[in-house]
Amino acid sequence: MDRTRPLTLLLAGVLAAGGLVSLTPVAQAADSELARNGGFESGLDGWSCTAGSGVVVSSPVHGGTKALQATPAGSDQARCSQTVTVKPNSAYTLSGWVRGSYVYLGASGTGTTDVSTWTQSAPDWQKLTTGFTTGASTTSVTLYTHGWYGTGAYLADDLSLMGPGGDPVQTPATPTGLAAGSPTSTSIPLTWPAVSGATSYKVYRGGTLAATVTGTSYTATGLAPSTSYTFQVSAVNSAGESAKSTAVTATTTSGGGGNPGGGLPAHALVGYLHASFANGSGYTRMADVPDSWDVINLAFGEPTSVTSGDIRFSLCPATECPNVESAADFKTAIKAKQAAGKKVLISIGGQNGQVQLSTTAARDTFVSSVSKIIDEYGLDGLDIDFEGHSLSLQTGDTDFRNPTSPVIVNLISAVKSLKAKYGSGFVLTMAPETFFVQLGYQFYGSGQWGGQDPRAGAYLPVIHALRDDLTLLHVQDYNSGPIMGLDNQYHSMGGADFHIAMTDMLLTGFPVAGNTDRVFPALRPEQVAIGLPASTQAGNGHTTPSEVNKALDCLTKKTNCGTYQTHGTWPALRGLMTWSINWDRFNAWEFSRNFDAYRWS
Repeated sequence: MDRTRPLTLLLAGVLAAGGLVSLTPVAQAADSELARNGGFESGLDGWSCTAGSGVVVSSPVHGGTKALQATPAGSDQARCSQTVTVKPNSAYTLSGWVRGSYVYLGASGTGTTDVSTWTQSAPDWQKLTTGFTTGASTTSVTLYTHGWYGTGAYLADDLSLMGPGGDPVQTPATPTGLAAGSPTSTSIPLTWPAVSGATSYKVYRGGTLAATVTGTSYTATGLAPSTSYTFQVSAVNSAGESAKSTAVTATTTSGGGGNPGGGLPAHALVGYLHASFANGSGYTRMADVPDSWDVINLAFGEPTSVTSGDIRFSLCPATECPNVESAADFKTAIKAKQAAGKKVLISIGGQNGQVQLSTTAARDTFVSSVSKIIDEYGLDGLDIDFEGHSLSLQTGDTDFRNPTSPVIVNLISAVKSLKAKYGSGFVLTMAPETFFVQLGYQFYGSGQWGGQDPRAGAYLPVIHALRDDLTLLHVQDYNSGPIMGLDNQYHSMGGADFHIAMTDMLLTGFPVAGNTDRVFPALRPEQVAIGLPASTQAGNGHTTPSEVNKALDCLTKKTNCGTYQTHGTWPALRGLMTWSINWDRFNAWEFSRNFDAYRWS
């Protein structure tokens, strides 16, 4: 679908077409070529392309033997960029040859006015040229090229930046003073003094790169309790990376961090029980839920209005569910399940229960109304199943570690209040769709240039802020479009490959929107279950028992993996979630019986 293009870019194209590019600063005799590998003869060396969108091809080319080909996908514009060193208060000319529709060439971080030029259609090689003057303190700029939403691949070659080169950059010194703060059971905070000339820092855990950050602090998360970890840090700039610092060792505290509520078996089965409504699967009484189910989520608590925060729950009316039990029998059956070691939670949201905590008043009402439900039915905790437009990120909210959108901030605050009220036994689970989690590998919120769906990746700040309170995350691996995995390939639901790739992302961690400075840390395997439909009638993406077992084999034993290669082996993976217990009953209990029969080791 075409999208409205920025007026400023359209004007830029008109000016260029009108021959006004003569206003571009003219290169002087002392100018030199500053773009590195502008002809892509050395592959992508020196260039970074969003979400793996760029490749080097041998035909067609403008000059030499290679050219860049980059393909927009979804909301990704296939932006390829390079940062170069420049001098302050100096004039530069940027040029390049492109082919394709809606191809852009520009420079950002100039310290004055960032520039770009573009062509609407270039069936053959066309030269783009623009220029800029750097600001008084500018020492580096970023060159980039990109395509546009909904268009095909574009080509770029012989990209050039002419102007006076900046002063040679020296590799920064090795950081000193690395220190570990007070650990929790699953995290260790690290700090170190700034190093002159460093533009970023690499943090190593046990000798393996854990993260790249621009600041002088980092918190390692997703760690195991009562475990020692060793860290080092190095300083980085365009000249290279320093040696690693002296190592520091810290030990996490004991406790259940990340698995509050306890009491779950090593491998658990989670299911949703249609308690407040009926559909084609029929009503199932709480007392009739088989012992196979370790966590029973009551579907659903819903708000009185989208923004009220006032959550209500009641049993299915007898006119809709003739076999519904009385409220007293329902509560008695819950106590019996709990006595048998099961957890019973209220699930908030669902497809029809849009919840937007856009105000602090809605937040406080959410806490009080959810507490009332938990207390009335004697429940063990809360499942968050926000879908649709419940969560979205406001423009400018770009860092999942420090969210600013009210609906996100208020939800985090509300859940923390509930956790504080009910203590360590409070069970917290979440059931987001892939759009709100794994899609964040490519897209986050409105994106750097706007125009993206603001809901993309919107669960990530909630999961991250609550990871030490989170019992289980079971992403819905169904009703999903194709999602890019860590292999930069798209994976489609319905087979083992999809579940392997989506779960590997949660257990490995991933850079959000391709930004290696903002890596979503891995969750502990005990915190993760795979969400699937119980039958073909339950939802799109049904997976046969044999394919479910292949996914479990690959993730827990590294066997039956097919073409996707995981980044680890996780025998402690918690288990499976399904929509729903009712649909599994309708399907002769195929899903739960397969789970019961599966050999985990």
